[in-house]
Amino acid sequence: MSLPEGIDYLIIGAGVHGLSTAYHLAKELEAKGRGSGKDILVVDKKAVGAGASGIACGVVRNNYYQPAMRKLMAHSVSIWERHAETLSYHGVGYMQISPEPMHAQVATIYEQEKAIGYPSEFIEGAKDCDAYMKNLFSDWSAKNITSVLHEKKGGYANNMRSMDGLAALARAEGVTIETGVKVTGFERVNGSSSAVTAVITDQGKVRCDQVVVGVGPWVKQIWDMLALPNEISIVGRDRKSHDPVQMWTFWSLQEGTLGVDPDYQKTNDGKAPPVLHVDTDAPLYSDTDGSLITDKLWGIYYKPDFYFGGIQGGAMPFKIETEPDKVAVDPYGPESPDFIVGPSFERMWCSALAHCQARFKGQSGKYKHEPSGGIGCFTPDNFPIFDRFCENVYFIADSNHGYKMVGVGELVAKELIGSNCSLLEPFRYDRYAKGNLHPVSNSPYPWS
Repeated sequence: MSLPEGIDYLIIGAGVHGLSTAYHLAKELEAKGRGSGKDILVVDKKAVGAGASGIACGVVRNNYYQPAMRKLMAHSVSIWERHAETLSYHGVGYMQISPEPMHAQVATIYEQEKAIGYPSEFIEGAKDCDAYMKNLFSDWSAKNITSVLHEKKGGYANNMRSMDGLAALARAEGVTIETGVKVTGFERVNGSSSAVTAVITDQGKVRCDQVVVGVGPWVKQIWDMLALPNEISIVGRDRKSHDPVQMWTFWSLQEGTLGVDPDYQKTNDGKAPPVLHVDTDAPLYSDTDGSLITDKLWGIYYKPDFYFGGIQGGAMPFKIETEPDKVAVDPYGPESPDFIVGPSFERMWCSALAHCQARFKGQSGKYKHEPSGGIGCFTPDNFPIFDRFCENVYFIADSNHGYKMVGVGELVAKELIGSNCSLLEPFRYDRYAKGNLHPVSNSPYPWS
């Protein structure tokens, strides 16, 4: 491998954000007559899709309580649709199925989806919700459901196939992707307060004009290399300043696969079903021994997936209480000895499937006992940061919303050549100092 001595744009990370940015930036440079993909280098310490993007569940949705997230996701869905075959995208739709404590907030999501022209249907009331779901799945049995938001767009994509597709799109535009290249530091003009002039790697130093950081759960490592603050002050909704607040926290992601034929989950008319996300406050009992698992609000999501070889999905993540500086991100995902799902997830998720649909009763024994899961690096408010630091370093810190946000790369590409994208404005770093925080939902998930 021979890295160039210099490049205009150096992108760190060959996952969804790095590859999408590279591809769209190449297109923008060409369209503006300001260069081409040959001016872009993507480096990754391991391989294309070797991080969170390559093991992602792959769900694509618009369902967010935060208006800024909905608008951003509607844009990303359009990118998935534009490259559906290349990115292995399946536009089967998405359903948010909820209990009464979430009813009002989900209703606002529906109203605002209508306002931005995002097609969806909203069903209210326990009786009508049950009838609607049984019209799709005759064995529907989830309890305490009083609203159903059925997004007609969205769905899921196959994780590594979509990453390989993005890499192919970028390479076709002349972008160079070098893997096995680990970033170890940065060269600056005048110390830690100035622009980056070169990226230092274990394969040599590369001079560059602009740097893009799209490294998912490794974002804190790059942040620390640039001597950026690990504690910040935040103006809260009470308009008071709160400090110190940790800049980064880690959460353990809970996902797995039930090893049945994916065709086992079809709608009544034999079609591929939407992705189902079910939240409820109905007591959840074990499908194996009938014992109570929880009587608090819980949630799961699931879909048939031929890539995973079964019914794949997940449940609520849990916060890692270890100090962020001591969290071992590597080895990542299924290779981690610390952050893979265990028996408690298997028991909860399989029982939740059985709670939702009778076809899954007695199927717990078919759960795939294989390493799965991963960790995500979250911002102080659990929402992304898209902003420049150190004058010429653009951070795409996705706070684990990443995979579905394939369109962020197109918007970042525009900003790299001088435009200002309104869809990214609500995600600037200075929102913490200004108190411009995103609203918080009643969902049991930190990212909804």
